[in-house]
Amino acid sequence: MASHTQAEQQSSHESYGEKLQSSGAALDERRRAALAEIDNAPFSWFHVKVCLVASVGFFTDAYDIFAINIAATMLGYVYGHTGNQLNTNQSLGIKVATPVGNLVGQLLFGWLADILGRKRMYGVELMIMIIATFGQALAGQAPAVSVIGVIVVWRFIMGVGIGGDYPLSAIISSEFAATRSRGRLMTAVFAAQGWGQFAAALVGLIVVAAYKDAILKAPFPAVVPVDYTWRLLIGLGCIPGVIALYFRLTIPETPRFTMDIERNIQQAAADIDNVLTTGKSVADEDAIVHRVKARKASRRDFAAYFSKWKNLKVLIGTSYSWFALDIAFYGLGLNSSIILTAINFGSPGTSATSHTVYETLYNICVGNLILSVAGLIPGYWASFLVIDRWGRKPIQLMGFIALTILFVIMGFAYDKLNESAGGTKAFVFLYCLTNFFQNFGPNTTTFVIPGEVFPTRYRSTANGISAASGKLGAVISQVGFATLVNIGGKNAFVKHIMEIFALFMLTGVFSTLLLPETKQRSLEDLSNEDQVGYVEGPARSE
Repeated sequence: MASHTQAEQQSSHESYGEKLQSSGAALDERRRAALAEIDNAPFSWFHVKVCLVASVGFFTDAYDIFAINIAATMLGYVYGHTGNQLNTNQSLGIKVATPVGNLVGQLLFGWLADILGRKRMYGVELMIMIIATFGQALAGQAPAVSVIGVIVVWRFIMGVGIGGDYPLSAIISSEFAATRSRGRLMTAVFAAQGWGQFAAALVGLIVVAAYKDAILKAPFPAVVPVDYTWRLLIGLGCIPGVIALYFRLTIPETPRFTMDIERNIQQAAADIDNVLTTGKSVADEDAIVHRVKARKASRRDFAAYFSKWKNLKVLIGTSYSWFALDIAFYGLGLNSSIILTAINFGSPGTSATSHTVYETLYNICVGNLILSVAGLIPGYWASFLVIDRWGRKPIQLMGFIALTILFVIMGFAYDKLNESAGGTKAFVFLYCLTNFFQNFGPNTTTFVIPGEVFPTRYRSTANGISAASGKLGAVISQVGFATLVNIGGKNAFVKHIMEIFALFMLTGVFSTLLLPETKQRSLEDLSNEDQVGYVEGPARSE
């Protein structure tokens, strides 16, 4: 009788244990343990691979976006009908097409990555970029079609692909990163943007030098050799994208997507073990899928989450900060050639000779190289060194404050600085400082923070909204720059544009105050959702 009772008790304990394993509490604990494994993982070769694969995309993005800064001058010599330069609408069209495409791509791919998966979308956007870049390089004139119009269309399509790269690269790098090094990993990815801008100027310089003899021998304005130069400059942007494509298509899905959106904790736990050891995800196609019951993305849930001020203010903060920053970043970045010309930096003169064509193109490339080396690249790596110690918010605040001061000086002292050769050099120094504090400041942090502060089911969508807000600023900046720059004479309004940039930098200080500090905090902690009880229990088997 006693042995029978003891057997019943043992059976009861075993039954209770089995129930516990499938209970919400056990599954919830298993999820948190798996997430902790990612957050505390030692830095490995897989993290290096993720960084390199994402970085090559950003290198290509920056090259493709900012090469047009140099190519626009080349296009002016070939297709400009007045003064051997593109008219205002043509110049605006080829510069603004990519940011408009970015805006579309960021919203579209940000949403799709939360629906279909990070892996499934990663690589698709790169293929769009490669095809569109190649298409630009082959654009031609026809009786019914303007070559500038064709380039505008291709640059819009390319912009859609580039736009998709922003949320995907940010989310993939953040969701695979360990908490203690997440800021540095994401910054290293974004820093490739500086090298892309440098490469565009360097390739431009090499191409112009290679065609020097042909340009000097050709009759002014050296249409044929200059036509070769811009096509090579733009078309060579395909190469890094092609190299990265295979790795993009074969990168594993992030365990956080598998766990929180596909709600497959078992597969996510296996992925974490495999990815952190071998760098690959192994899926058993015959395995029964055990999904859990947890929060699912929906319009109602999205509205409920962002209707809370503590969550909405973060989205407002990330979106407006990016908007304000891109007003100046793209206002300068896509018009640096105009600004360098306005202050007569390296200007060869205005004589209508092929030598002037060569000197102009050469000086524009050298000027952009100087701006990249002196300001852009050091700024990214300064952020890299301190972002996980100082934090994101102090860097962003410092950057916006420094930029406000610099633009005030550049705007209000513009005429005084340009009265002498020494003043011009001082202006270029200040210009390099703005590039430095954009990147050792909000240009880096507006990329990093939106990849961290939202829950997994909306992380890519909200990142896309934030990035698209930035590109809206870029579009407004380009339209405003083109409309205002020549008021009162050629490039006469540049000083007032600098003053306008100062105002937007000041507003960025206040939007930064809406943001939380994200250093050394897990992505789940930053989501403002209680992680205990996140999983309610098993859902169903498929």
